[in-house]
Amino acid sequence: MNDAIFSQIDFGPLKEFLDDDNITDVSYGNGGQIHLKTLDKGVYRIERPEINNALMEKLAFQCSNVMGKTFNMAQPFLDAESAELRLNFIHDSIATNGIACVIRKTPAKIRLNREKLLNEQYVTADLLDFLLTCVEGHCNIMVSGETGSGKTELVKYLASHTKENEKIITIEDTLELHLDKIFPHRDIVAMKTNNIASYSDVLVACMRQNPRWILLSEVRSAEAVTSVRNSISSGHNIISTIHSDRAINVPMRLYSLLESSQDIEQFLKSIHRYVQIAIHVKGYMSAELGRFQREIVEVCEFFVDDDNEAGSNVIYKKNLDGKIQFNNPTKYLREYLSSQGVALKEDLFVSNSENGNNPSNKVNETQDEIFGNNEENKEVVENVTSENTSTNENIEGVTNSVSEANEVVTNNTGVNNEASLNNEEIEMPAQINMNTGINETPITENISVNNPVNQEPINNSVGNINPNEMSQPMDSL
Repeated sequence: MNDAIFSQIDFGPLKEFLDDDNITDVSYGNGGQIHLKTLDKGVYRIERPEINNALMEKLAFQCSNVMGKTFNMAQPFLDAESAELRLNFIHDSIATNGIACVIRKTPAKIRLNREKLLNEQYVTADLLDFLLTCVEGHCNIMVSGETGSGKTELVKYLASHTKENEKIITIEDTLELHLDKIFPHRDIVAMKTNNIASYSDVLVACMRQNPRWILLSEVRSAEAVTSVRNSISSGHNIISTIHSDRAINVPMRLYSLLESSQDIEQFLKSIHRYVQIAIHVKGYMSAELGRFQREIVEVCEFFVDDDNEAGSNVIYKKNLDGKIQFNNPTKYLREYLSSQGVALKEDLFVSNSENGNNPSNKVNETQDEIFGNNEENKEVVENVTSENTSTNENIEGVTNSVSEANEVVTNNTGVNNEASLNNEEIEMPAQINMNTGINETPITENISVNNPVNQEPINNSVGNINPNEMSQPMDSL
């Protein structure tokens, strides 16, 4: 740890946790319990008898002195932060089982890189390329997820792929991004809100700085939502984070943070119009991998269609069973990227070719997925298809026979149209009940016939047809 503000503070036995880059959070509470959160193991408890309430109270008073704040029963909450650390204390007058403290490390570096993302199965290669293309095409991106899922780290990684000549302004209430320190050669301005300068005040000043990108560390208030909407509607591009359960629910989550009774349809339509991409990140302990796993589980596209209706398209989704589903981006996203000088293929994820093969073995609604890749099921389907074809052939044969009979009758009736009428009745076979669509009503035609050659009545029956002798009814298939 290299922190000038806290360099004079004695962290004692906590120092080893602060120097370990694998540890991201240290939590103390309940009279001496210590829980660590690491990049590979997630959250777990350790035993350190030397770390107790007396040590944490001493640390809290040191931090309050450095920050120029008060920490007592009258002021029971203390926030202390620097370039790489963020500490929060709760006085034992509020925390009845002893003083509580959380130390969160926010190092000025980017932990993620392409190799790490792919090796740790954080994201697929083609989806990663798509997201970087969206950054290149100046899409407005919202990253959602739970606390500690890695939203901020993903924002830092995406922001690192913005163009060198594009100005970035970060707006935060707690310092976490540190892009100005990570890229000291770039035109980056870091702004921090406080009791004097609100989100609205900082945003007005931000607009006058003429940025291309505005990075809000987290949207968690009505004021932040308003700032986001004002930023994107003014033509600036944003990358920000928000707490949400799914990427597709980001617009509704933004609306729920509003304190005003604004028309929901109008608000959601404005978000769908100006926010192109939402990404949901999940962190969990993976039994299969034997470590704490962070990964992208959903990517959603938002748009307003030609009928001025808000719509969404889930481009990527990883289900609980591990199966991945892809959908191609809509024409609205392709048109937006095209206006930014970035081309996006129409069949980026799901191939439109006749063979139906998708690139990179992507999981889509293929025949294998529908039938579970079960050969017996496929044989059953083939047999059903064969029987269906046979039934159709038999039906066509019966229809042809009836048509031939009608032709014969018609020819015989035309021998002598001026002759006397015998009023003979010709009955055609009826009641062909196979659920095939042929009329079940008996076909009976009273046709007057005069046959000078043979005065015998013409019976052009094709015979009685027994439905049981034909193929199985189609409904039973």
